[in-house]
Amino acid sequence: MSSLRAWALGSFTVALLDGLDAVVFFGFRGVKPIRIFQAIASGWLGKVAFAGGMRTALIGAASHLLIASLIVGIYIAISRHVRTLAERPFLWGPLYGIAAYAIMNLVVIPLSLAANNPKPLVVNGILIHLVGVGLPAALFARAARR
Repeated sequence: MSSLRAWALGSFTVALLDGLDAVVFFGFRGVKPIRIFQAIASGWLGKVAFAGGMRTALIGAASHLLIASLIVGIYIAISRHVRTLAERPFLWGPLYGIAAYAIMNLVVIPLSLAANNPKPLVVNGILIHLVGVGLPAALFARAARR
């Protein structure tokens, strides 16, 4: 698989898995999917995102895909120079997922304009980043090396 194809499919996979996790996790708590993606858009737009209807939800969905593509792209790029990242995806992928979780929650979200975002349980956040973010990024990096 070409690196470009691995990056595109990996980005879509990570965005889909992480997005579905958010919709299910917060859905059980009564949060509508549109609100979840508006919350993501609030990182750019602040509180006004919650009054923007489907338009701001789509901005949030696009932002979510952009972040997923950055996460996957960075892993694929680094794995071209550090071979073990692609050779041992079941070790390095989950660890990368934890790093992505930490960066999102300790750097990106605090520096954003995000308004009133519900905080996920740490266990759920870490689990989805282990198996739904880091592992797919590593598996697509491995596919790109073959």
